[in-house]
Amino acid sequence: MFDQQARVERVLARHPDAMVVEPVPGRPALVRRDEILVAGRDAGDAEDAVRRWCDSRHDGRAVTRLRLRTAAKVDVCELASRLAGDGGPGGSARRRRLSVSPNHLVHGQPMWWSGPADLPRPAKPLPAPEAAAARREVTVAVLDTGLSPHPWYEDAEWFREQRDEVREVLDADLDFDLDAQAGHGTFVAGMVLRHAPTARLLARRVIGGDGVGDELDVIRALEWLAGRRADVVNISLGCHTFDDRPSPVLARALAALGRRTVVVACAGNTAGDRPFWPAAAKPVVGVAALDGGDRAWFSNHGWWVDACAQGADVTSTFVRFNGTRPAVEGTDPDDFRGYATWSGTSFAAPVVAGRIAGLAAAEGIGADEAADRVLDPEANPSLPGLGVVVGS
Repeated sequence: MFDQQARVERVLARHPDAMVVEPVPGRPALVRRDEILVAGRDAGDAEDAVRRWCDSRHDGRAVTRLRLRTAAKVDVCELASRLAGDGGPGGSARRRRLSVSPNHLVHGQPMWWSGPADLPRPAKPLPAPEAAAARREVTVAVLDTGLSPHPWYEDAEWFREQRDEVREVLDADLDFDLDAQAGHGTFVAGMVLRHAPTARLLARRVIGGDGVGDELDVIRALEWLAGRRADVVNISLGCHTFDDRPSPVLARALAALGRRTVVVACAGNTAGDRPFWPAAAKPVVGVAALDGGDRAWFSNHGWWVDACAQGADVTSTFVRFNGTRPAVEGTDPDDFRGYATWSGTSFAAPVVAGRIAGLAAAEGIGADEAADRVLDPEANPSLPGLGVVVGS
């Protein structure tokens, strides 16, 4: 296991606008300093309430970001709680609750407080999945680090249409080593295609190669998806929130996708039962990781987890990159040639997403109906705290 505090310190060093908050001792979260997010319709009321501290306002269709003046030293968690309650700042009464949240940092999973579950390791090539007969086209959105070219799909029309705008950044800090989670999105894409080889993937980069992004970018990606037709959305990232409740702003963005879109998210790698978002949200299929027939040591679990799938030592598509680490006993640990083995709930989630998409394509049914069948507890085995077992 990697040192938790050292990991957090590296995140804070790379993201100086981030800070650790811990309203409840022992239950930390990471947020952007001096930022709050507001659901679009509440932006005006929220700005009025924080006018004395507000530095700037940045509007989007679904979400507004309010930046507060650093000198005001506002506790963004307390502020969000007060704006969301019955009384506003200064004790003034409000007629309705506002949808407000701090801007939480989100992380890809294999990496979080107790992660990564492990580092990617070069693997031998895998044969490309064979496309079976499909009764309809199915689109799977992958919100992640992006997507690098790969023989499995680089000639596909859907990839050519978005190739340049979603290309992964492999070495953002220019240290000649692969960034900690570069290749994460490409790995997830391969996991989806193994179970839904005819799927059309729609990629969106919401976290960097270091595995870190924020709630705002996830909401903007969901807003972008709401104007397109995605059957399944895979989100192999997430966070703990400062109050262990779902962000109301993110919840609105998820709801805007509609009931016919199935959202699948990883349960996280903190090896505990603390809710991890968005996986713990009611409309989302939260997925834990298995190691063989048992819970993987790193996987979260709990009442809010809906399903589980193999997530330890899985092999999938990856990037091409040769880093600076020396060979050990004739094996180069960071000479990647398009395939890797990795572990994390990040890679259990796309198994479930792919199974749902594959069934929908094969039988010409809606993703919601396919999800009901894949996750039917009467027809499939279940494990306590891990939900329905989805075979790989």
